[in-house]
Amino acid sequence: MLGAERSLFRAVDDGEPSSTAGKPILGQINANELTDILVVVVRYYGGVNLGTGGLIVAYRTAAQEAIAQAEKVEKLVEEIVKYDFPYVMMNGVMRVVKELGPRIVDQQFDNTCSITLAIRKSEVEHLKSRLAQLSF
Repeated sequence: MLGAERSLFRAVDDGEPSSTAGKPILGQINANELTDILVVVVRYYGGVNLGTGGLIVAYRTAAQEAIAQAEKVEKLVEEIVKYDFPYVMMNGVMRVVKELGPRIVDQQFDNTCSITLAIRKSEVEHLKSRLAQLSF
């Protein structure tokens, strides 16, 4: 499962009966709402003895336990916003930055100033709107 949109994924049974390995593993990834993850389960025994139902449970449980034990890292999907403004607007721009809390990536201050901000993708339009409302 790759990407914040969770649209790029692959589930493979690799020789197991159809939908007995890949689907249960992918189901656990989806149930935990994870992305940018790879889960590999290796089975050494039990195919004929377990049957298809048993295989599904075995693969699902193995993926569930691996995910439960894994260290999860949450990362924000950010977008970069560059804003150019005259120096006299500095106080207003910095007020917006303080209120909305974007990460300052780069800044240059002169007669014409420039600030590059990284902000959560869902808040980009709000930041742009607030900066557009500024005037000097």
